[in-house]
Amino acid sequence: MTTMQLGLIGLGKMGGNMRERIRRAGHTVVGYDRNPDLADVSSLAELVSKLEGPRVVWVMVPAGAPTQSVVDELGDLLEPGDTVVDGGNSRWTDDEKHAEELAAKGIGFVDAGVSGGVWGLQNGYALMVGGDAENIAKVQPIFDALKPEGDFGFVHAGKVGAGHFSKMVHNGIEYAMMQAYAEGWELLEKVDSVTDVREVFRSWQEGTVIRSWLLDLAVNALDEDEHLDKLRGYAEDSGEGRWTVEAAIDNSVPLPAITASLFARFASRQDDSPQMKMIAALRNQFGGHAVESAK
Repeated sequence: MTTMQLGLIGLGKMGGNMRERIRRAGHTVVGYDRNPDLADVSSLAELVSKLEGPRVVWVMVPAGAPTQSVVDELGDLLEPGDTVVDGGNSRWTDDEKHAEELAAKGIGFVDAGVSGGVWGLQNGYALMVGGDAENIAKVQPIFDALKPEGDFGFVHAGKVGAGHFSKMVHNGIEYAMMQAYAEGWELLEKVDSVTDVREVFRSWQEGTVIRSWLLDLAVNALDEDEHLDKLRGYAEDSGEGRWTVEAAIDNSVPLPAITASLFARFASRQDDSPQMKMIAALRNQFGGHAVESAK
């Protein structure tokens, strides 16, 4: 096995576990985080100074301005022949910009969509990467350390931006799958004839065509809180669902299930939906259907 050094920026829930998994595989990781309790070094400059060239630096910070700031600073600190990997959830169009900016300084760029969440340390991370084969080869030992055991879990998806685009679509599919499980669960909870919804979900874990890791996680959640009484019906969106829908519009690709699941997230943020007020008013106007007064 080829061992190597890696600089890792961002040691939160994902980054911290990634550092541990990479170290367990025998590689050296120098980590930086704004939280000094998590960091191995006190600055990006110190991180770069502790790595032998040609360097590989992996960025795991929030998309947008935080990633741009780190890429800008690394562009001034690194040298020709070094490589930057963006493993966060950046928009693929940002990857193209970062690759161009770093290429002007002789620095390579790879975008890596990373899936695995808090379970990645134990199970490995699915990796979708984009960029030139030469740059990807420089990082391959790290990809091999992070991926799950076996033949699958890593793909060179295409040119710069392809990794994050693939991860974005993955997350869009995830939105739709979660929405389907949630809708089915609500309907089961609603009817009087089904008296043990949690065990119905558990029965689906073996032998059914809808079994999945998400289903397993749903059962875990119901084991902890059988009717989810402790939770408020509110769900954020990470941004990638929106980007997936926007990309579908730009490419004239119909995504009704993914789009509906994104809009369902928006509906969760309304305690008293203005749209439903209009729907109720119209139903009353044309059909005389009853309406409820505001509380």
